[in-house]
Amino acid sequence: MDALHNLTEAIRTGLPGPEGGFKPLMTALFGDRYHKARHEPSAQRDAYALAGEGGGKVPYAGLINPDNPPSGPYGGTSVVWFPSSDNGSLITLVVGTRGLAPDEGILMRPGHRRRVAALRRYLARHGVGAWTKPDPASLGVKVPKTVQDRFPGFEAAFKRYGTEIYAAARVPTGGESARRVVQAFLDLYAYERGWQTLAAYTSEYEEMHAALREDLFPAVDADHVDALLRERRFVILQGPPGTGKTRLANEIQQTKFDGRGLTVQFHPAVTYEDFVIGLTPDAQSGDLRFDVQGGWLLQAVERAQEGPSLLVIDEVNRSDLGKVLGEAIYLFEPGEVGGENAREVTLPHKMNGSSTLKLPENLYVLATMNTADRSIANIDLAVRRRFAFVTMHPDRTVVARLAPPRALAVFDQITDVFVEYAPGDGLSLMPGHAYYLAKDDTELNDRFRYDLIPLLDEYLQQGLLGPATTELHAVRDSIEDLVEGHGG
Repeated sequence: MDALHNLTEAIRTGLPGPEGGFKPLMTALFGDRYHKARHEPSAQRDAYALAGEGGGKVPYAGLINPDNPPSGPYGGTSVVWFPSSDNGSLITLVVGTRGLAPDEGILMRPGHRRRVAALRRYLARHGVGAWTKPDPASLGVKVPKTVQDRFPGFEAAFKRYGTEIYAAARVPTGGESARRVVQAFLDLYAYERGWQTLAAYTSEYEEMHAALREDLFPAVDADHVDALLRERRFVILQGPPGTGKTRLANEIQQTKFDGRGLTVQFHPAVTYEDFVIGLTPDAQSGDLRFDVQGGWLLQAVERAQEGPSLLVIDEVNRSDLGKVLGEAIYLFEPGEVGGENAREVTLPHKMNGSSTLKLPENLYVLATMNTADRSIANIDLAVRRRFAFVTMHPDRTVVARLAPPRALAVFDQITDVFVEYAPGDGLSLMPGHAYYLAKDDTELNDRFRYDLIPLLDEYLQQGLLGPATTELHAVRDSIEDLVEGHGG
């Protein structure tokens, strides 16, 4: 059995702990799983003996920053497990009670926060409930009581270290599942420490981190969005360019609504008359006269009389929504559409003998919104409250499945820069998977040269990425070198 298996077996059984203690088991990781040069005796803590001392002392073991003293309180990030007598062990990521130092660079970096959140999603996909703090560096924030209640048997650990713990999962009793959980915590910790994984476990290590990359950005599919549409009726797909928002909207219209509906695109020149109702000159009349013409919304209402119908609005935030919607915004209330109690507005002109408008029960609205264009104003709260928002992220699985092999390496490079360094809203600028799709290397070079590199240049010239600028510039240049090195 390998060192990780032996360590996992000792962790999952809880108290009283292994004969000989945990330090030999932790030491065995270095030279078996991680490079032996990374072994530091000062990085190992085994305080299981505290279980018999009482007085509120909490037993634990784990790996800490080796720059800490060999005993006593420590600082920085650590991977620690707390044992219990009858509930196995709780494995955690913890900030030492002495504070962030010497790991401020890890704990305050956006990438660490995002990977820890991805760890929670990764474990959830494998049936293991976990909790992560939104900001690992927030030492004043205690593990919420609702979370503590999910992990019975570890009350003492939460009471003593509730403000320091920033990720937690109970280690399952099953061997395979237990190994996955312990491996995930250790390999994430190893990544942050820069430990080299030995050849025998490189594939396992890389597979886990590839899964974390995918879990950084939850996938969205047609079934998920369609179910949300049926529940909320009005939905906006938002995300960076190239994430397939328009493609998905059209797919849903074709496959979930049998092609029924209407697709329109908003832009700065779209008006209330285009979308709701207006007057248009009658070209057939010899006199100057106007006819009432229903806009796209009224056309969609009419088509919905024939069955469930989807109005797709592409680039919804490129127009002045307040002016385009006018009084019709009152109708966009999911729980008050269709039936006798449906909301109703009075229109400025009669249409087909009626001056009122209701939205029929069969009408659904799906819009798309580009989050990367900073020249576009944000949607105001009155509109935002009426729509459900689904964020579409770059999808690594699409690149792996449909693009030449070189594309995935570049995708990962760019993803790592954005995840690691981009400020809070910087992920909304990350190029979508469409920028990497090509049938062969020649087409891929063109995609990089004429689409991806110009987009990155635009970001860099406008200074949109703050701390990520230097790293992104280096990746941008490496992509250019890659393209030119293949004969472009």
